[in-house]
Amino acid sequence: MTEQHNDFAYDASLEEIKRGYIETETEYICVCCGYTAEKGVIYPHNEVLYESFRYIQIHIQEEHGSVFQFLISQDKKVSGLSDIQRRLLAEFYEGKKDAEIQKGLGIGSTSTIRNHRFVLREKERQAKVLLAVMELLHSRDHNTPVMPVASPNNRAGQATNKETDLTAEQEKVLTKYFPFGTDGPLETFAVQEKHRLIIMKEIAKRFDTNKVYSESEVNGILDQIYEDYVLLRRSMVDYGILSREEDGSSYWLTPKEGESRKMANRREELKQLAKEIKTEAGVYQIRNKENGKRYVASTPNLKSLNGQQFMLNMGSHRNRRLQEEWKEYGEEAFAIEVVEKLKIPESNIFFDVKDALKKLEASWLEKLQPYGENGYNEA
Repeated sequence: MTEQHNDFAYDASLEEIKRGYIETETEYICVCCGYTAEKGVIYPHNEVLYESFRYIQIHIQEEHGSVFQFLISQDKKVSGLSDIQRRLLAEFYEGKKDAEIQKGLGIGSTSTIRNHRFVLREKERQAKVLLAVMELLHSRDHNTPVMPVASPNNRAGQATNKETDLTAEQEKVLTKYFPFGTDGPLETFAVQEKHRLIIMKEIAKRFDTNKVYSESEVNGILDQIYEDYVLLRRSMVDYGILSREEDGSSYWLTPKEGESRKMANRREELKQLAKEIKTEAGVYQIRNKENGKRYVASTPNLKSLNGQQFMLNMGSHRNRRLQEEWKEYGEEAFAIEVVEKLKIPESNIFFDVKDALKKLEASWLEKLQPYGENGYNEA
């Protein structure tokens, strides 16, 4: 929130600040810098076409790292946090233990870190009370000045589709099963049905309501969330959160009741566009150039590899040993490389992509042996 965009960011609701953008009738506006993505426009990025809803998320990821990173990078005048509190919050966000943080930052003792946690929780409680008090005040005080919106063309206005606040139970479930935040990976999906529904509705936020996806694109998104992405995809279809064509050629978020004909027509257009965008599956490696260790895995969409780099920079990668050395050596010490692309025969309509991809991955694991001192994979 630079000085130029302070008023603009402050005018956003809590949910809008958390997700990083404001939605108006005509555009999505980045809370961090005021960048706008106009609705109805297709934006190209790395040879892939995106609807504006998804593109504003990509903008936030590439320009600001994440909303969390951007917020804690602001000075005390904006956040109310001291330098040490901002550094500690970054460590907490990575899921580090008190002893590990104390050693890394060289601050007092582990009891000092615990005391800082207590102080931050107190600030959180105080902030909630202040927010409640101010909302009650605004509901009664008609003389309260309205903060101006400093959008580029003064077109921002108020968001038309604000998300409802989560219940205490939903927050508890999401905190438990997304230990690195809802932008990170899922701990487990082996949970009771009521909790599964909460989890799947949260995962649905990663999909653009105005976009039609190929199965490979859906797999690419879900693979970054949970290793059994097929189970996730099937469950979201079974629960009616995702809809799909009978042949599985395209997927989309199930529209709410009363969807307009315009939206239906738009979906048909996007289906055709999705068919024209080719995705490739294959095996990749994340190689430590300093010590030669490597992590080998497969993905149904090689264009989603930047998601691996993003998770590692956020400290939320599923492979903890790889994550620790990424932190130790730094991003520039690693290379993310495609090992082999999966060859899909055009003439064989019964070709099992998932099975072939697993076999291709297994063959490279056998060849490279990225275990123990040689790599980060679990034997």
